[in-house]
Amino acid sequence: MSNPVIETEEHRALRDAVAALGKRYGREYFARVVAEGAHTDELWAEAAKLGYLGVNLPEEYGGGGGGIVELSLVLEELGAAGCPLLMLVVSPAICGTVIARFGTDEQKRAWLPGLADGSRKMAFGITEPDAGSNSHRITTTARKDGGDWVLNGRKVFISGVDIADATLIVGRTEDARTGRLKPCLFIVPRETPGFGRSPIAMELAAPEKQFELTLDEVRLPAEALVGDEDAGLLQLFAGLNPERIMTAAFALGMGRYALGRALDYARTRQVWKEPIGAHQALAHPLAQAHIELELARLMMQKAAHLYDAGDDMGAGEAANMAKYAAAEAAVHAVDQAVHTLGGNGLTQEYGLASMVTAARVARIAPVSREMILNFISHQSLGLPKSY
Repeated sequence: MSNPVIETEEHRALRDAVAALGKRYGREYFARVVAEGAHTDELWAEAAKLGYLGVNLPEEYGGGGGGIVELSLVLEELGAAGCPLLMLVVSPAICGTVIARFGTDEQKRAWLPGLADGSRKMAFGITEPDAGSNSHRITTTARKDGGDWVLNGRKVFISGVDIADATLIVGRTEDARTGRLKPCLFIVPRETPGFGRSPIAMELAAPEKQFELTLDEVRLPAEALVGDEDAGLLQLFAGLNPERIMTAAFALGMGRYALGRALDYARTRQVWKEPIGAHQALAHPLAQAHIELELARLMMQKAAHLYDAGDDMGAGEAANMAKYAAAEAAVHAVDQAVHTLGGNGLTQEYGLASMVTAARVARIAPVSREMILNFISHQSLGLPKSY
């Protein structure tokens, strides 16, 4: 797959190096980890040692001094090799970015070096069972009690809580001036009293497990609050935009892996005189899938560049578009790959069937395709809201 001209020589070198790392592990490693109910600890550790996990974090805290441009590249290439690291989306991209931008000096010293070198992980808790995609209906609340904060609420579909040292929880506090609830972010260590977790049984085959969280009178010190109590929305979207960009990278990697498997098969599988890839009924859909992935990657790179440049408003629109485009491209690429292989596409040997479910995740999470269309219709096109 060609490299876009908007990438620098350094970016291409990083892409090649990460691709080489991914190739050493590959889909067989990923499938074995899933089958054993284990985690991708070996790949995580080596990626950390090479400096890839914290490539977006400040150099003064052990990071690479880059941005979401570089981190999305890392995730895309690992995904294209068949071994994506979902926690890259959550730990360095969302949590690391929020703490680097808005955390206190103490929070930065406590968390960023560990997030950068892979020795610590952080999960992100926003989704709730009754709120769905409506973040304004979040019911997890935080109240002040003396010098402490006390949190109560529930979260669902929270990735990797069992392997994270803490979870960055989105709660709501009461505005002293208006009495209205506003979002705030809190660092909740894994073993905090009252902070419970239970696994959610998923059909999705992935090393990272999903959890439901309960917060029952979870007492936190004042320093658990990230950033300014009155800047909740700004801080929240500082994490959500990288999440969408990284989800696009995750989907692109998956789509590229599936397309690569289909191309290998189409070049060598022979039923009549020529390999099946010579037949336009197969060749054209694969070419279309390639085009869609390339277009989605360009939008993802635009979003990442805007975000790294500090244009949060422009990045918000582009990040949503990138996530939408990459999800659609990945679903199409995976579906066409399975179809190209026919019956073999459903076998464990080729490892594509499980990706049918995985590809759909990008259409659903972290925000549904319908909510993205809502956002674009009223934010970009100026159409009235229906809600």
